[in-house]
Amino acid sequence: MQFSEAWLRELVNPNIDTNVLVEQLTMAGLEVDSVSPAAAEFSGVVVGQVSSVVAHPDADKLRICTVEVGQDEALQIVCGASNVREGLKIPAALIGAVLPGNFKIKKSKLRGEASFGMLCSEKELGLAADADGLMELAADAPVGTDIREYLALDDQLIEVDLTPNRADCLSIEGVAREVALLNELPFSVLEVATTPIDHQESLAVKVSSPEACPRYLGRLIKGVNAQAETPLWMQERLRRSGVKSLGAVVDVTNYVLLEMGQPLHAFDAAKLNGDIEVRMATEGETFTLLNDQEIKTNSETTLVIADAQKALALAGVMGGKDSAVADETQDIFLECAFFAPLFMMGKARHYGLHTDSSHRFERGVDAELQNRAIERATQLIVEIAGGKVGEITEVTTQASLPKREAVTLRQQRIKRILGVELPANDVAAMLQRLGMTVEAKGEAWLVTPPGFRFDIAIEADLIEEIGRVYGYNNLPQSSLLMRSALSQAPEAVLPIDQIKDLLVARDYQEAITYSFVDEDIQKAIAPNDSYIKLQNPISADLAVMRTTLWCGLLQAASYNTKRQQTRVRFFESGQRFLGTKADQQEKMLAGLVLGTVNAEQWDESARKVDFYDVKADVEAICTLTGYEVQFVANKHPALHPGQSAEIISRDGRSLGWLGMLHPTLEKQLGFDNSVFLFELSQDVLLKRNVPAFTKLSKFPSVRRDLALLVREEVSFQQIKSCINDCQEALIKEIKVFDIYRGQGVETGYKSVALALVMQNSTETLVDSDIDAIVNKVLDALSRNISAKLRD
Repeated sequence: MQFSEAWLRELVNPNIDTNVLVEQLTMAGLEVDSVSPAAAEFSGVVVGQVSSVVAHPDADKLRICTVEVGQDEALQIVCGASNVREGLKIPAALIGAVLPGNFKIKKSKLRGEASFGMLCSEKELGLAADADGLMELAADAPVGTDIREYLALDDQLIEVDLTPNRADCLSIEGVAREVALLNELPFSVLEVATTPIDHQESLAVKVSSPEACPRYLGRLIKGVNAQAETPLWMQERLRRSGVKSLGAVVDVTNYVLLEMGQPLHAFDAAKLNGDIEVRMATEGETFTLLNDQEIKTNSETTLVIADAQKALALAGVMGGKDSAVADETQDIFLECAFFAPLFMMGKARHYGLHTDSSHRFERGVDAELQNRAIERATQLIVEIAGGKVGEITEVTTQASLPKREAVTLRQQRIKRILGVELPANDVAAMLQRLGMTVEAKGEAWLVTPPGFRFDIAIEADLIEEIGRVYGYNNLPQSSLLMRSALSQAPEAVLPIDQIKDLLVARDYQEAITYSFVDEDIQKAIAPNDSYIKLQNPISADLAVMRTTLWCGLLQAASYNTKRQQTRVRFFESGQRFLGTKADQQEKMLAGLVLGTVNAEQWDESARKVDFYDVKADVEAICTLTGYEVQFVANKHPALHPGQSAEIISRDGRSLGWLGMLHPTLEKQLGFDNSVFLFELSQDVLLKRNVPAFTKLSKFPSVRRDLALLVREEVSFQQIKSCINDCQEALIKEIKVFDIYRGQGVETGYKSVALALVMQNSTETLVDSDIDAIVNKVLDALSRNISAKLRD
């Protein structure tokens, strides 16, 4: 929120400078983001009045103006602005003036006519980004007065970054209340007198959803001048708060929002058909908002303000274009309501909107503020645009209004948490200055928070307020005494950091991606998975919870490849979310590789990464567990059907998947090179086989080589499993050292050369023992996979 320091000091003016004020606000939890001047630096500009205007003899668009500037003689100034006219008061830059950008005003001639100054617009004074003509000043502006003094431009704009719980400070009154509290100054909100009633006409109001709108006020004001000029003081306060002037009626509603924190809206009464109803939208109901956005409403979540025929506004968010106040408007229906914060949460974001009104209603507006706000708005509208005022029509459902429950605050609890013992009278005084009702109860207090503090619900909230007001810098500093015992680190659990170190050593980089992913990518990668849809997503491309870490890694890889990164090696450790409930989570470890095996170098030609390179990385990870795993050819919707494998642990559980990205997805995501992926379940992966010492054999090992003829589809894993099923303890190692296809080998078959390494720990193996083992193995291979010993 941005506000003018001068406006703030009109409400409460502590004897401190801007720097101290900013520090106070920040230390009280209202973090100041920036402090900037209200206007750019310029000098030599005064209030001028045009006393005569004549046409330039040699230029159609120029005018020769005589301008009174408070000097002995009027000045002749040539001007080309379309709105220059006799009697107009404007900023006049005199000879020697310096405008923003170090633009110096000198005597000049324009088409042969002397000009002794310059008439200025808001843009030329650095007060606006653009302007249609001269800046028009009020009729009572004193001629000759320095414009900086007249407009009070020696002001600072303070921007505070409020946390969601401090909705009470989303107004100048709220900030002033805080400043008065911190400086122990008296403060009271603006007292607004009841506006006299001029007519008895009104519109009936019906609230069909009282749980969403417990209070709604409306008032008919007839005969307003919608084209009335907004006073300069109001325009300046709006500008310094970052709000553009849009006409007298709209400016008043925006001003009251900034002043009190209460959103209001004005309808053109002539455009309404029948009475007003606050109701849930009908399914598919459409209307156009003030920003020209056409929306189609949802009957379950959308609250609208409607007349007898159609929806007029998105309640608490934005008004509709068809019922907006325009230049020809004569009668307005002014509304002021309280919408329940819990109901309003996410309603604006559902339609891609975020407005000043929705920002406040989502966080909570004081439910007792509406009468004062509508009276204040009425008062300002009548002062500026005229009009005859009707009675207020109010519909209030007391049962649905927020209840302010008393909270017990214990004195001993304050000392325990803040570390300081405060006198009881000081505590009570602090709470009362915060607007709370305090009732002493022994060594405790019953504290009832005011209507504008939705964030006070438990004792800790009150203690936080006391610490904030007392001053965090004033609290005693002490070192925490923490006794801790070293916990056991079970050897059977493999630390995930050890795996991360391995992957970094193998040239991977760790990535951290969002758990929220694009729904289209989630469907494409895991079309069979159920997933959780977010009710209030950050954005449309972060709308669902991921069921696989590949979603984020693929997007990260795509982002990098589009920025000339041709070699990408990522891994990520994180949660995936299964089913439709957020508590169904599983920790995973995933990786992605594309590009060349090694970084570019002079000593070795570049080689594209392939399935077996990534398989080697996965095997290296699995080696840390001490268990062997199997890579079983299987199909996964995100992987190439001919280059994908399911990884099975020794106990038969699925450890994860490995493979090349499916060509369709590769094209869809814009990759030019093959992408290889793996994903492993940490629950299975991190269960390590604790290594145990085995006595070294004093006897030599024996190696026997076998050349087996097997069918083409038989994998080494099947051969190895078959040999292991023989349960020969003397076989210590099984290795493949050659695979041959060609002359001498029948089509559809291959020759696999195996090395069997055997060793006995108690004696030297003799030929008979070795032959018996080999024959047993060959018999098993023949029976189970039809393998034959090659001649």
